[in-house]
Amino acid sequence: MRYVRRLMIAGLAVAVMFAIGCSADEPTPVPPTATSVPEPTATQVPTKAPEVQRTSSGVAPTATAIAAATSTAVAEATASAGEQATVVAEETATAASQAVEDVDDREFDARRGGVFRLLGSDPVTFDPALTTDSTSYDITLQLFSGLTRLTDDPNNPIVTDLAESFTVSSDGTVYRFVLREGLVFSDGSPLTAFDFKWSWERAALPETGSPIVKEFLGDIVGINDIVEGNATSAEGITVIDDLTLEVKIDSPKPYFIAKLTYPVTFVVNRDNVESGGETWTEAPIGSGPFVLKSYEIGVSMVLARNDNYWDTPAFLDEVHFILAGGSAMAMYENEEIHVTGIPSASYERVTDPNEQLSQEVVDVPAEFVTYYIGFNVEQAPFDDVHFRRALNYAVDKELIAEAVLNNRAKPAYGPIPPGFVGFNPDLEGLRFNAERAQEELAMSKYADPESLPRIVFTTPGTGGSPPTYLLAVADMWARTLGVEVEFQEVEWATFLQEIDNYRLQVFSLAWSPDYPDPHTFVDVLFRSDSSINQTQYSNAEVDALLDEATTEPDPARRVQLYQQAEQIIVNDAVWVPMWWGTEGKILVNRRVNGFRISPLGSYYLKDVWIEKQIDF
Repeated sequence: MRYVRRLMIAGLAVAVMFAIGCSADEPTPVPPTATSVPEPTATQVPTKAPEVQRTSSGVAPTATAIAAATSTAVAEATASAGEQATVVAEETATAASQAVEDVDDREFDARRGGVFRLLGSDPVTFDPALTTDSTSYDITLQLFSGLTRLTDDPNNPIVTDLAESFTVSSDGTVYRFVLREGLVFSDGSPLTAFDFKWSWERAALPETGSPIVKEFLGDIVGINDIVEGNATSAEGITVIDDLTLEVKIDSPKPYFIAKLTYPVTFVVNRDNVESGGETWTEAPIGSGPFVLKSYEIGVSMVLARNDNYWDTPAFLDEVHFILAGGSAMAMYENEEIHVTGIPSASYERVTDPNEQLSQEVVDVPAEFVTYYIGFNVEQAPFDDVHFRRALNYAVDKELIAEAVLNNRAKPAYGPIPPGFVGFNPDLEGLRFNAERAQEELAMSKYADPESLPRIVFTTPGTGGSPPTYLLAVADMWARTLGVEVEFQEVEWATFLQEIDNYRLQVFSLAWSPDYPDPHTFVDVLFRSDSSINQTQYSNAEVDALLDEATTEPDPARRVQLYQQAEQIIVNDAVWVPMWWGTEGKILVNRRVNGFRISPLGSYYLKDVWIEKQIDF
């Protein structure tokens, strides 16, 4: 689960991210997209995409292609007639062979060395088990690793990471993972299958407080017993030996392997966690390509290369995140940072072919993200479906996109974004219709203005005023329906806590998928018993469709089930879907190579390298 608040790579928000947030005045950083829709600003971050190419034709793989390839990979891994098929990712094997190249060659690699600088924001946590927002997610990916990982290759969307291979039983319920030999944590201590079992069970313990462990590890037999406080170990996790981990899930799940790419499933160092207590993340020992060298809240964060990383070590010596804010564009032009989004006020100048800076403009494909306004359906007045529909019909997104966002946003009408597996081009959204809005309001129990309770609209941020597009939405509600709202801003970490505890009436967020499957949009956000259902929405018909989709082996039938559920959800007006990610442009310093952003939301730093500057 990722509440979208990009690590703010200096406003490196794709399309809507910097379209909504980079105003002519270049406001100070505001929490970005991932599941929270604060107005992206000059200090917002990108979404996931393929390696950045300095051409206009770089196209990222669609989630449909990724999901198709994923299904094929898992299907091939599933044995028939009691046989087991071993899946060994060719890409991982190639990386492993590169990792054993002579150390001396690495030391003299011309790409090695240098410091990559970004404008960032403070992560909520460094603990993989507690990671729910995209800022923390992006940092966690640099510090920790899991059995599998996502890539930006449509032919190999999910590859093994710390696992060398895995097999699946014929009934699709037993997975056996074989770890790579010689794995160690960043401090050089051994990393074994026992560490994975401990990490997963630790994530499920009530005292750990993970809000998402049930969604990602709850398929494993026994995990939910730990979450509920009835056990401390999961019978579905068996360590065969130091290199072999066997996992039993409750039923065949087409997306189980994809779930193992999310941080809550990553391995942590037991001695580090137990000896560090509540402050263990101040000096985390991980297994990712980088280690945390220093962190001062609101000032800076420094990551250093992990020379004990199992794969080819990162080229960069360090990555510096500037957390104190500032004008991203000015910082970029002064070479204080290496990457930034392009503010509206600078867009025409920066993209002018006659400008030298235009040579550093890079096309970024659309991120699979959906910005929305969420309603807590258990709190008045949002407990009335007619009132919620009225608010939906009263919003003219096309007008806001044109007049407020300069056509740099794509109006959304449902949870699943275009290009993502399961997207329904025939979905019937609640499009702007003032007359329908008034009719729905008249049918609600809040038709009488005197019966309408106070409405507080909460957004993440500390800038003092909500994003311009939300002010436009509030104005439309007032003009069309006579419904007035009060805005309040809440600091990001507190905002997430309030969301998790269902304390907010109405809020703005954005959601970025965790893996290439419609389950990550429709099921985890709207199933009645989902721990990530922030709106408290419950519909028995939707639950039945989702239950059927969970174990449906036919990909086409699964998509159909998710689309049926999505249409009901849209009709129930649980959200006001606002924007989908669109293609965009960012600036990447001419000396930077290998910087990649993926449509699923992550950026990759391990392979970034900086050309040495030669002074004459």
